[in-house]
Amino acid sequence: MTHRKYLKEKKKIVVKVGTSLLAYENGKINLQRMEKLVRVLADLHNSGREVILVSSGAVGVGVGMIGLDSKPDELVRKQALAAIGQVGLIRLYQKFFDEYNKTVAQLLLTRDGIENSLRRKNARNTLHELIEMGIIPVVNENDTVITDEIEFGDNDTLSASVATLIHADLLLILTDTDGVFTADPHIHHSAQKVSKVMKASDDLKDVDVNGSSKLGSGGMASKIAAAELCREHNVDVVIADGTDPSTVMDVLEGKDLGTFFVSDATSHMAG
Repeated sequence: MTHRKYLKEKKKIVVKVGTSLLAYENGKINLQRMEKLVRVLADLHNSGREVILVSSGAVGVGVGMIGLDSKPDELVRKQALAAIGQVGLIRLYQKFFDEYNKTVAQLLLTRDGIENSLRRKNARNTLHELIEMGIIPVVNENDTVITDEIEFGDNDTLSASVATLIHADLLLILTDTDGVFTADPHIHHSAQKVSKVMKASDDLKDVDVNGSSKLGSGGMASKIAAAELCREHNVDVVIADGTDPSTVMDVLEGKDLGTFFVSDATSHMAG
């Protein structure tokens, strides 16, 4: 628990939420969960923290909005669905955040917008300015224009890029399991949770990370890769169960929830 006490001190927090949390398997939005997530993030913002939300869900919402049974494989069709779904997604976020007197801003990014030095600087400056203005940025990949050359591939990677871009104190990746397990806990009931990762090559050597959701693009492997990318830049990461969004507050209270990827900076503070 020594390392977890430092989570209470985190001020600049990136929260990533995946499609599996925001939408039912048919693509329709889980309104109750989304509304609760917004309430928790608004309260977090009221406490004086800086909050950046990285949200998946545009393609999934598009699937639901036009009544398809599943997400298509064709790139151009996915891009069209993203264009449809992004409108519905941000409209819902604005509606729910309005209830708590919070303003959101939408940022749609591609990988070249982070890797190109000038665009990277512009993206960083925009995010910092929005945070200074007291606005909550809602970031997603620009799925309507991506190709293999400029896509992040999943929003786990995007959230890590955003967290390192703005030198966040913490990246909180919300998923549908309580962190990293030795195997998929939905299938293998004997799977053990990994509470803390100091060195992935040692602490995760027995972990089976295969699998992804029906609507989402990232599985646990992408979340672990994102966490390791952040740790290389001294950003702490917690992968935790977001089916109850109040987990966000519990994690920041230092409770032993999810898997905590401890950065070298935090490790040194703990001695």
